[in-house]
Amino acid sequence: MTACAIEPSAGHEDDEAAPAGCTLTADGAYAARLASAGDSWFPERWTLDGPEPYAVPLPRNQPEEPGTEVQPMGDGRVLIHRLVAGRHAFSLLYPTGPGTGELPLGVVECPRGTVRLRLLPPAPGGERAYALSVGPSSTTVWLVAGGTFGPERLAELPGRCSGGVWLDRTGRLLALDRETGGRTKAVVVDLERGGEVSPLLQIAADSDDRLLLADHDSGLLLIRSDAPSPGQDRLGWGVLGSTLPVRFPECLRLPDCTVTPFAIQPGQMLTPESCAVALRVDGPRGSWVGVWRAAERRVHHLPAPEGWLAGAGTWTPDGVLRLPYATEAVPCGVAQVSPPAAVASPESGATPPHPHPHPHPYPEPHPEPGPGQRPDARAAYATAATGHPPEPAPHTPGHAPEPAQPSHMTHPPHPPRSTPSAGPAPSPTPTPSTPIPVPLQQAPLGRLVTN
Repeated sequence: MTACAIEPSAGHEDDEAAPAGCTLTADGAYAARLASAGDSWFPERWTLDGPEPYAVPLPRNQPEEPGTEVQPMGDGRVLIHRLVAGRHAFSLLYPTGPGTGELPLGVVECPRGTVRLRLLPPAPGGERAYALSVGPSSTTVWLVAGGTFGPERLAELPGRCSGGVWLDRTGRLLALDRETGGRTKAVVVDLERGGEVSPLLQIAADSDDRLLLADHDSGLLLIRSDAPSPGQDRLGWGVLGSTLPVRFPECLRLPDCTVTPFAIQPGQMLTPESCAVALRVDGPRGSWVGVWRAAERRVHHLPAPEGWLAGAGTWTPDGVLRLPYATEAVPCGVAQVSPPAAVASPESGATPPHPHPHPHPYPEPHPEPGPGQRPDARAAYATAATGHPPEPAPHTPGHAPEPAQPSHMTHPPHPPRSTPSAGPAPSPTPTPSTPIPVPLQQAPLGRLVTN
């Protein structure tokens, strides 16, 4: 049993992204989620690295609480985090013939209601799992699976931390968004050096700068900051270890929608601008998928497959987006989404998607697969959003950047249809906008993780 001395956590849930429908290992081989059986919930493991995806239910003697966390490990077991009488209990679940085996790992004991403790995203390698407990003035990083003697306190940081992004392939460097003095800045925690903290993002002195995603191969970073528009968060991108400015593309600003990046295409060594980034778009009438590349400066909007476990997905190196979904007919499926290939000219004639004419928020269903086609291999076809004017070229010493020209843009207020409706797009109302590049500063350890 491990004692927890953290004080109460006072909200700040806005720092956390909308939870995904399931959690995938870093390599995409396994997934885990809480599945429902009537009014009860039980853990379920998905195997995704074979020729056909399949699910293995892992129920115990009694159903789980709806807020229970599960996370797949690299060996196929599932870590489960339960809150029991004020204690955070961790166990590993695994199939044993007709039943479910459970290996208790220990507990982190806290007075009831005095701490918020959650699992961090799956670490590279899948051998260890980590958790974050947040108090009013400090944050603790815990090793909860893969250690020697149960949960271990690895580091305690001043300030309230959220987020959690792994910056290397060994699970050593963890980026967290730390709030101190009324501002939030991304920092790097070195778990092999006693929790040593280094700054990662310091875009402006009075801005809130958070790291959302990082790619190990290209160094691409997805950032959320209010530096270019004080008081309004915007999505931006930079490159780890680079001295070029952070960019805040206009095409990533979707009115009345929340845009959350959830996967970056791997294998694009030294070419971060060509990496495809998958976006979860949540609007007033539903959720769909966006695909964005920095080199294109536009967002392709794709209908999500029916039953998509929203916010979950992974890329193959050759640019196929794999989205897990579950329906009554296909309880364990993976939709293969092939977005349009990158084009050199962002101004080429792109057709904007049209609002869905029906009262329900979901795109029309895909046609039934023909003979020889598997339901889990269905492709979602994209409709490109309107092309956007080029952003100003990155600033180089001795040259002033050219001023951005006013631009106009339209975005889909509803999830896109599988087949766009006919007819011309309505004329949008011009809205002036000026993208502001601001410098990216990286941690001194950043050079260790760019290869």
